[in-house]
Amino acid sequence: MSTTAPSSPEPAHLAIYTGSFDPITLGHVDVLARARTLFDEIVLAIGHNPEKAALFTMEERAEMAKLAIATGDGASGAAVRVETYEGLTVDFARRVGACAIIRGLRNSTDLATESQLAITNRKIAGIETVFIVSGEEHAYTSSSLIRQMAALGASIEQLSTFVPPAVFDAIRAKQGDAAHPLGALLRDPLID
Repeated sequence: MSTTAPSSPEPAHLAIYTGSFDPITLGHVDVLARARTLFDEIVLAIGHNPEKAALFTMEERAEMAKLAIATGDGASGAAVRVETYEGLTVDFARRVGACAIIRGLRNSTDLATESQLAITNRKIAGIETVFIVSGEEHAYTSSSLIRQMAALGASIEQLSTFVPPAVFDAIRAKQGDAAHPLGALLRDPLID
């Protein structure tokens, strides 16, 4: 009679979906929903980008991301948790034990930029990058566009087609807060 040792469980395939998510958009939520079918666990990793002026604090972005995930489009699949980090993405990936970095692609410009980063990350850290093409309805949505629209006084209703409800509410609050630079800018009589 032979006995077979029980097989050990397969290692979990954990990926990180990185970005500044300032703010998280429906395009980000779409990419995340697609990624959830490919991995066992995903960390939505909100990084600090010193080259970008932030609209929301890291804590605000994390809270909006959690709400967007919780009220998402009913996507199933991998468990998702939200974390913030500073420093190199590859260092964060190593810390959490990620096997891949998820990046969303909207167009050929994204592909050129992201390919260079993916090759660098593979060479210096041995981590693969998985590209997920966003849905066509989100091909022109970016956090930068949302920040510009909000800063230039776009109708809050116009923004609702680009961002989850929690982000919509947070932008509305910032636009109404005279103490916040966004609200102060909208009240500047020299801005038309």
